[in-house]
Amino acid sequence: MAAGSASTSRRAGARTVAVWDALDPVLASGSLDVLDIGGGTGTSAVRVAGLGHTVTVVDPSPDALAALDRRAREAGVSVDARQGDLAALSDVADPSGADVVLCHGVLEVVPDPEAALAGIREVLRPGGTLSLLVAQRTAAVLSRALAGHFAQAAELLDDTTPQGRSGRRFSLGEVTGLLDAAGFEVSDVRGVRVFIDHVPGSLLDADPAASAALVDLEQRASTRADYLPMATQVHLLASLR
Repeated sequence: MAAGSASTSRRAGARTVAVWDALDPVLASGSLDVLDIGGGTGTSAVRVAGLGHTVTVVDPSPDALAALDRRAREAGVSVDARQGDLAALSDVADPSGADVVLCHGVLEVVPDPEAALAGIREVLRPGGTLSLLVAQRTAAVLSRALAGHFAQAAELLDDTTPQGRSGRRFSLGEVTGLLDAAGFEVSDVRGVRVFIDHVPGSLLDADPAASAALVDLEQRASTRADYLPMATQVHLLASLR
């Protein structure tokens, strides 16, 4: 592996380790039908398909789905790619539903998060699991303040409206409130990217051992409530009540 690719892989590992720590036990429960909403180029879908699951990706971008097809072929796995979005999920998802629904980085950009979760509820089988990953507002405020953008940080403190391409950001309380109102019960909450976004890339490039230590730190901090507000994203597992 080239040095640049190795560095990128190390950073990716630190960014996603908390998500897979939560998801891996769910995916180990047998052969599952997995629906990846907004799965884009297949970063998650190809990995899940490689574990032997049946994976369907729904995404509005034909370019992303083409990239997904290439990635799946290179990995030697099969992924069902369907063009569509969360607003009309029932039109493109299998009528029989899914055992696991991945909704990572999507709730931020939909016009109506409440309606989006209601749509997910319709396609999730009884006993199934929703994996929800959303951007957290507190961390966005912190990152802007650390960068010296104090006015932007102040504007974000209580702003729940969408902001540019990143969309809206949530507090943990807002996310759990949305899930509760939609009829979901949360079983697992983890902070994602607690430290990685503040670590200079040059540090990881120069010392591969630092990457392993950072992954370990991210894992250990992800389940500690006192570090949750610092996380760039929050990951939740939820099931239907």
